[in-house]
Amino acid sequence: MTPLRQLDRRHLATARRVVVKVGSSSLTGDDGRLDVAALRALVDVLAARRVAGGDVVLVTSGAIASGLAPLGLTARPPDLATAQATASVGQGLLIARYTEAFAAHGLRVGQVLLTAEDTVRRSHYRNALRCLDRLLALGVVPVVNENDTVATGEIRFGENDRLAALVSHLVRADALVLLSDVDALYDRPPSSPGARRIDEVRDPAELADVRVGGRGSKVGSGGMVSKLQSVAIATGSGVPVLITKAELAGAALAGEPVGTWFYATGRRRSARLLWLEHAAAPHGRLVLDEGAVRAVVDRRASLLPAGIVAVEGEFDAGEPVELAGPDGVVIGRGLVAFSSSELPDLLGRSTRELREALGAGYDREVVHRDDLVLLSPLTTRRR
Repeated sequence: MTPLRQLDRRHLATARRVVVKVGSSSLTGDDGRLDVAALRALVDVLAARRVAGGDVVLVTSGAIASGLAPLGLTARPPDLATAQATASVGQGLLIARYTEAFAAHGLRVGQVLLTAEDTVRRSHYRNALRCLDRLLALGVVPVVNENDTVATGEIRFGENDRLAALVSHLVRADALVLLSDVDALYDRPPSSPGARRIDEVRDPAELADVRVGGRGSKVGSGGMVSKLQSVAIATGSGVPVLITKAELAGAALAGEPVGTWFYATGRRRSARLLWLEHAAAPHGRLVLDEGAVRAVVDRRASLLPAGIVAVEGEFDAGEPVELAGPDGVVIGRGLVAFSSSELPDLLGRSTRELREALGAGYDREVVHRDDLVLLSPLTTRRR
């Protein structure tokens, strides 16, 4: 079997399991409200894939857009409470539309609502995985959305693009397709003179000169920046990604030369490490000296007490913390073996000193290398 990192877009035609994410901009009309015809057109494509025997997981935006008309609103609410209320009204209408559209093809859907809290807490993360696996085993099309009705400004995914990347890893997808109102990635905003479409990306370094920016639609919260951040999550976890517009979904799933194809750059990892890198909310920070930074980054070594110069925040043993260099740049994240109240007495001391002074149990790693992930610059900028 060809490794996922070597697959080109043609393999979308035969991929066993695909996660498809559609943004609000692709599901709304000029008035910002849900476009039922656009939704049905997308469902026709996805249903055909499912009927042919492929697994499809749909990650959808549109709850707030669906709630605008019933509440007499003309744009996405600027305040959190009204946005939550609008999503509460719209989510039921949105899933009803999907249920009706898939039912026309003899298919059932299962609604899965997630918040960042569901991925911050490892037990919730595992439960989400079990639910999605079971729905697929039962022949149901999972329809996933962020639970905007309870998400807050501090605890939320921010964009369903990131959610889709995490879900693609959770369900061990063979590919992720991000659908938007732009047909591909360009080296500058598509409206700019001379903008060039990028056909494929094999290495993130190829994007160094690409200029992207701006927000998505007036009812959305994403944009190309968030899509590229999500691409980094998925491809770094072994899942190739295609970005194109919703109207080209059929051609995309058929493996035709549309959109921008991003080759997988990493390998499949444990759900625990993905959780730690992309979903875990750090409870504090450990500041490392230069020697410890080199040991952790270059030699992939565990973090020992001798290399830590400061402890920030409050946390218990076993909770995720950030690892930062003396310049404040975050280099990684890990599960700490000691609480914030225990660590100050251990800093700068060798494991031998600690064993002699405090006894067995205090001479172990603060963060073991198996519980540590290094963060890419893109991941760090996103935080």
